[in-house]
Amino acid sequence: MHFGEDQPIEMDCGASLSPWQIAYQTYGTLAPDRKNAVLICHALTGDQHACNVHPVTEKPGWWRLFVGPGKAIDTDRFFVICANVLGGCMGTTGPASVNPATGKPYGVDFPLVTIRDMVRSQAMLLDKLGIDDLLCVVGGSMGGMQVLEWSALYPGRVFSAMPIAAATRHSAQNIAFHEVGRQAVMADPGWASGRYLERGTRPRKGLAVARMAAHVTYLSEGALHQKFGRKLQSRAAPTFSFDADFQIESYLRYQGSTFVERFDANSYLYVTRAMDYFDLAAEYDGKLARAFRGTPTRFCVMSFTSDWLFPTKDSRAIVRALNAAAASVSFVEIDSDKGHDAFLLDEPDMFSAAKGFIDAAARDRGVA
Repeated sequence: MHFGEDQPIEMDCGASLSPWQIAYQTYGTLAPDRKNAVLICHALTGDQHACNVHPVTEKPGWWRLFVGPGKAIDTDRFFVICANVLGGCMGTTGPASVNPATGKPYGVDFPLVTIRDMVRSQAMLLDKLGIDDLLCVVGGSMGGMQVLEWSALYPGRVFSAMPIAAATRHSAQNIAFHEVGRQAVMADPGWASGRYLERGTRPRKGLAVARMAAHVTYLSEGALHQKFGRKLQSRAAPTFSFDADFQIESYLRYQGSTFVERFDANSYLYVTRAMDYFDLAAEYDGKLARAFRGTPTRFCVMSFTSDWLFPTKDSRAIVRALNAAAASVSFVEIDSDKGHDAFLLDEPDMFSAAKGFIDAAARDRGVA
């Protein structure tokens, strides 16, 4: 969806961005009364390809277990929209896009993006699609942050909201992990002070290391031990070298090498920074409950027992604030050993809880 010079998006950093565009996918059919629209908000390294085959990797969509015909988000019943975030690299305007003022890629001249900017861009997309309000907004991790921002910024447009494995602000530990990743990218000579697209280079090694470090945080110690332990990779004994002797080393290197083929390094810097800046309570004088005061939205908050990146205490803080605001809220803690990434994996308890919540919302809203 294209927005011209006369349709700028006003950003938190003070920039007025135009022209700009947002890339999105839809699944299912919009009902004549337009009451069956569901918005999916993707996580840090996700994109709009939630349940279709990805055009770059040729792999199934990242939430194919959760979204589709007969699934928790049933595309036979609901009209599902998923958009690439502002600052992303899968078609939405971001640092790899051409700056109309210079005719060159924005690079680090692109304005800093916030979670609220991402939500504003999605709202502008929905306006153009003629969708005034949503049956449900759903997302995990950074997607869950967007869900929370949606419910605070546009409460009248959100009938129900499901933030999964999320928090209302990034912890110091999570900011630290992101900074390690950003420094790995910027230390790569191929980054070229953010001008690598102009110079024909790419910070492949730095971005791969950033992905490797981040991926460790998405898993639990139990999941790592169960899947890899100290097993050697295709060998009977250590090589006494710095080769990938252990399976976990080989796995992380693979994750890093495949990531750089589908993700822009500057986008990684921008989107991690957006997560770091997110602090919903700070937008309301430090009082989180004020973000939800008088909200008509009903909520289902989910967490996972083994998630140490966004632990259950973060979700409980959301629930307490919603209770203080007299909001309608349910809370589900899923028993899982898969860590933060559990929301992307096969978790039957998550599927059933989500389906029950969304189906009830649909029934109460009169959606067939």
